[in-house]
Amino acid sequence: MSSKFYSDFLLETDFAKALYESSGSLPIIDYHSHLPVEVIAKNEHFENITDIWIRGDHYKWRAMRLNGIPEAFCSGESNDWDKFEAWSNTLPLTIRNPLYHWSNLELRRYFDIEEKLTPKTAKTIWDKSNEFLKLDSHRPRELLRLANVQVLCTTDDPADSLEHHKKIRSDSFEVKVIPTFRPDFALMIDEPLIFKEWVDRLAQRTDREIFNFTSFLEALKLRHDAFAEVGCCFSDHGIERCYSDSCSEADAHRIFNKYLNGEMVGSVDVDLWRSYLMYEFARWGHEKGWTMLLHIGAIRNNNHHMFNKVGRDSGCDSIGDFEHAKSLNLFLGSLDLEGRLPKTVLFNSNPRDNLLFASIIGNFFEDGVVGKVQYGPSWWFLDTPEGIIKQLNSLSQVGLFSHFIGMVTDSRSFLSFTRHDYFRRIVCNMIGEDVRRGLIDNDITQLKRLLEKIFYTNALKYTGDR
Repeated sequence: MSSKFYSDFLLETDFAKALYESSGSLPIIDYHSHLPVEVIAKNEHFENITDIWIRGDHYKWRAMRLNGIPEAFCSGESNDWDKFEAWSNTLPLTIRNPLYHWSNLELRRYFDIEEKLTPKTAKTIWDKSNEFLKLDSHRPRELLRLANVQVLCTTDDPADSLEHHKKIRSDSFEVKVIPTFRPDFALMIDEPLIFKEWVDRLAQRTDREIFNFTSFLEALKLRHDAFAEVGCCFSDHGIERCYSDSCSEADAHRIFNKYLNGEMVGSVDVDLWRSYLMYEFARWGHEKGWTMLLHIGAIRNNNHHMFNKVGRDSGCDSIGDFEHAKSLNLFLGSLDLEGRLPKTVLFNSNPRDNLLFASIIGNFFEDGVVGKVQYGPSWWFLDTPEGIIKQLNSLSQVGLFSHFIGMVTDSRSFLSFTRHDYFRRIVCNMIGEDVRRGLIDNDITQLKRLLEKIFYTNALKYTGDR
């Protein structure tokens, strides 16, 4: 990738280039990532480019499997060079997939490699990138500095110890690394083995016996409070659809007793259980001034063979086709009626729902609060040039584009912050095209201020001074 190509990438007009020149390097507020906080805390050198780039990256694994690469070279037992070589055979075939752009941008940004990765360049790129990774400048914390990350939110289970977050805070690391309360396992009462293992971990973490619903909820609340003590300001929920059934406390006790007695929990009770907890999590978050992130609509772990072999997050998830309008409006509306609706960010996985989600955010508001409910950035399968533009068009048409709260990496790789650069280039080009067509005034000062809000300050306000 030539330097000229890199500098002008995705920027089709002089106006777009001027916008990017002033806005593209703003600090990054990444309020949803899956970076392992332990790695940040320890700040040790990565073993090689596979360690930082391919290990745990289900985006790459999906592409490699589609290319017929055996699982040993994806998540399996092959050595790191062989995995990297397998990826070099796959990457050239990802043309028109964001992986093609992301990967080559990452090589350019972090390793000063302008050549595209191919089977012919693989050994040279392997050697050069690994030399960089031996440098102190390419340890985890230094990579966050290099990417100009100001705030990073990790995704953390309530049963996690938070010891690594405490270590980072005690080190006075200038990048704010903040935990996010992600209690998805608490909803999995229909998977008794998984649920039991997690409840046992929760009991151990809180040093208390969980013998009924009251003790279960108290343990969860203790962890919610513990997260707040280390600066948490987001709860994060990955759900197929919004659970908004009216579930009494008596019903919650009854359903938990079914689990304790080894009885199967039917689908009706599962929905009641999830509804009760989701309402509670929202209320707790409102009390603390947290923001609730709702990632809605993905169907996860569809390949049972791969689930048994590799486990969760193995790259076998897909877009769902659930109905959301009634349940999501009811959920938000019920909390609003109580006066306990937290700031909320909605993420959808199906592009057919873009306008639906964009229209819902305008239903709920609060005097003096800018963007009480937000339509979050293009998520997962929609994190593409087309997906980003369609999502922002939907938001712009029925909402306030000016209050949009920017991009997230949603990634397990320390090199993925180029996704923010990718997003910013797409937005700058979109605005530049609107100016060219006469849809927006040619006022570069005003538009620079707009992009500063979208790329940086709007998201910064959501994380607060913690």
